[in-house]
Amino acid sequence: MNDVYSSPLNSRYASKKMQYIFSPDKKFKTWRELWIALAKAEMELGLPISQEQIAELEASKDNINYDVAAREEKLVRHDVMAHVHAYGEQCPNAKGIIHLGATSCYVGDNTDIIIMREALNLIRKRIVVVIKDLADFADKYKSMPTLGFTHFQPAQLVTVGKRASLWLQDLMLDLEEVEHVTSSLKLLGCKGTTGTQASFLDLFNGDHDKCVMLDKKIASTMGFESSYYVSGQTYSRKIDSLVLNVLSSIAQSAHKFSNDIRLLQHLKEIEEPFEKNQIGSSAMAYKRNPMRSERMASLARYVIADALNPAMTASEQWFERTLDDSANKRICVPEAFLAVDAILGIYANIVSGIVVYDKMIHSHIMNELPFMATENIMMEAVKRGGDRQELHEKIRVYSMEAGAVVKQEGKPNDLLERISNDEAFGLDKDSLSKLLDPKLYIGRCPEQVTTFLDDCIKPILESHKEDLNVDDVEINV
Repeated sequence: MNDVYSSPLNSRYASKKMQYIFSPDKKFKTWRELWIALAKAEMELGLPISQEQIAELEASKDNINYDVAAREEKLVRHDVMAHVHAYGEQCPNAKGIIHLGATSCYVGDNTDIIIMREALNLIRKRIVVVIKDLADFADKYKSMPTLGFTHFQPAQLVTVGKRASLWLQDLMLDLEEVEHVTSSLKLLGCKGTTGTQASFLDLFNGDHDKCVMLDKKIASTMGFESSYYVSGQTYSRKIDSLVLNVLSSIAQSAHKFSNDIRLLQHLKEIEEPFEKNQIGSSAMAYKRNPMRSERMASLARYVIADALNPAMTASEQWFERTLDDSANKRICVPEAFLAVDAILGIYANIVSGIVVYDKMIHSHIMNELPFMATENIMMEAVKRGGDRQELHEKIRVYSMEAGAVVKQEGKPNDLLERISNDEAFGLDKDSLSKLLDPKLYIGRCPEQVTTFLDDCIKPILESHKEDLNVDDVEINV
């Protein structure tokens, strides 16, 4: 439909898998699964519910009569009761026991937890895929020297792979947090209108043990170890904040990566994939804009800002509940997941097709290396009988003069020529050239990358082998 608003997260960015997790079908089918779990548990605990009624509910659980639900919601202005009525129309014999003793948050909040957990599991898989690709890249280029930058000013050399290990470490931290948050999620369970379980205590004639068992049975049926011990009408809205905080953390990592790629592409050292027929600019046909990285940054910024929504909602809740959370969380939670899903898809796409221009990297190194090699040059000259203090002052002066030639005259760095022409150093051009091997200035970069991959990343990939089978990522635009 082109005459109504359509979210770009669906039409342009997020995967079909993530879109389904937050779809009406997934939501309302989960509601029905929860109603069946409730009825089964109540039957097992002695309430007058028959197996025939359960079978009737199960027979219609995947056949959502949306037209009836829409008609009822117009009348009653209540989405849960509309779906109770719609389900009841399909299950006339079980109609009277649907939602027995429960409040709306029984289906609403429990479904939200179930959906967030499933979405986090998909996000985990997406991160693992990117980690695998980045690990391969880091290993391949662990020994390739490149200029390091502090303040985006040339600094001591690193390697291309060592820099990639920094991106990788951020994602490793994110993965750890995703797994922690996912494992900590619990169901709301059956807590009633203000969290006291009063309605269930009444149904079970004052039997507290059966109220406890009801929660446990439902949690087990829905694949959870337990439910929260205490609640108001809702689960604590801090849960949403914790979940979106980890999504924000992933967005931060991706944004940092995208910044680095965009800067490196400006330097013509590393480039994101650029397809044969891709157009970089409508006006400047020669351009190869880093549009994937820019999109990552754009979506990441949205997620980082979006994470403020549940934080504010959690802080604004009154007593056992207010409804000013509902409209906000319907939007902010799904959109954060859809955006991070898209971000990680783009991340994987970039890393799997990243282009490294080794000659340009080497050229930039050699433009700056004479300055960085001055300490080694000075030490070699001292070995040959030079005066350390005198040489230090000469290098200082020559460095300033050479820097001025580069900046003010646009000419090549002539520092080495100045040094070779000064007899105080006792070094000719051949001697100096031996001190200009970039690999002399990368420290332990290759060893650091190897150790990091062996000790930290390989165990992660080994324990998440099944997560590497996600192959539905597609960059649509």
